[in-house]
Amino acid sequence: MSQKIRVVIAKPGLDGHDRGAKVIARALRDAGMEVIYTGLRQTPEMIVAATLQEDADVIGLSILSGAHMHICPRVMELLKEKGLDDVQVVIGGIIPDIDIPKLNAIGIRGIFIPGTPMQQIIDFITANARARV
Repeated sequence: MSQKIRVVIAKPGLDGHDRGAKVIARALRDAGMEVIYTGLRQTPEMIVAATLQEDADVIGLSILSGAHMHICPRVMELLKEKGLDDVQVVIGGIIPDIDIPKLNAIGIRGIFIPGTPMQQIIDFITANARARV
């Protein structure tokens, strides 16, 4: 039997709106994933520490504040430092089209804007989560 995909959902920065993050967390849980929601106002260091502690396969960042170009590179840098290069990072929120290639370049492939169907997010995570041994 394969183990469940473990996903850390985090709200980095000062954005206090977490309804979307909670909706995503519930949808992923309903799809059979194990979800750890870290709560509001997480730093990149806190997110990576939770990922390591929880042995997560995926990090889902919910960012509506526009700070994604500051937060995401730092998260990716910390993951590399901790030897967690194989953790899939996805981001949801208000992401301008001009920033998508920059996020792709640092290794973030799953970028979901408001209105993305839940099944599309679930399918992406299922297809791209690191393999469990």
